Amino acid sequence: MKLEPRDLQKIQWVALLAALLIAVAVAVGIWVSGDTRKAQSERDAAAARKTEIERRLSQVRTEEQEIKARTEQYRQMELAGVIGPEQRLDWTELLRDLQHQLRLPGMSYEFGPQVALEALPDAAYGFYSSQLKIQLRLLHEEDLLNFVARLQHDAKALVLVRNCKLARLTPAAAGGGPARLAAECTMEWVTLRRASGAKKP
Repeated sequence: MKLEPRDLQKIQWVALLAALLIAVAVAVGIWVSGDTRKAQSERDAAAARKTEIERRLSQVRTEEQEIKARTEQYRQMELAGVIGPEQRLDWTELLRDLQHQLRLPGMSYEFGPQVALEALPDAAYGFYSSQLKIQLRLLHEEDLLNFVARLQHDAKALVLVRNCKLARLTPAAAGGGPARLAAECTMEWVTLRRASGAKKP
């Protein structure tokens, strides 16, 4: 079979059309690939934004729980009388009441000056301590345990026992009274109050 010039011309047009179609297909493929990459990039960005939002939401919830817990702690301390200025008159009345209720044969005590436990710059509140040195006459060891437990429960302060010494009394030291033991204790009465110079919220 012999190709005529007209046949070559027809084949040329077909080849050109095929090349054009291939070029169009390649262009469409590139365009679709670009759109796919763009869609993937947008999807990744959306996923990253979602993760960041979830992280912030979790952080806010954690902070909210911490604030609630601290608020409850503050409320409990306020109810217990730990927050505010020291109330020495109430403290001395409590000591006398406990001596009477527990029938302790003897008691003497002395409160030291109130001092700041630590100085934190820019702190709105600070912890303050008043040291109590107390001597007790007791019938038995349980009197001391009951006294300290009642003191820590009823005092309008946080009462921390630093040390206690317990000694048996000789009949001469007891002076003919019912006391059998002598106790000497050092305690810290801690309160929380607004630091000097701090502004009210």
